[in-house]
Amino acid sequence: MTLAEYFSTEPRGAKVEMAQYLDITATYMSLLIHGKRRASPHMAINIEMATQGLVTRKDLRPDLYIEIKHVAQELESV
Repeated sequence: MTLAEYFSTEPRGAKVEMAQYLDITATYMSLLIHGKRRASPHMAINIEMATQGLVTRKDLRPDLYIEIKHVAQELESV
């Protein structure tokens, strides 16, 4: 699930509340939601926790968080 999808079902003020929880500005939160900025690895984990796993770190940063199954297969082929 994307952040935009997540916030489409949340009540008014949820974006500001999340920004405060993450200790970022509402503007930066908006940039994350609209894909203009990427969450840091640490922030991706915090967002996953704040959304109770609805938005995963892999959703936010697929370039960093790959499935362990794929890693094991790659290591076996080395």
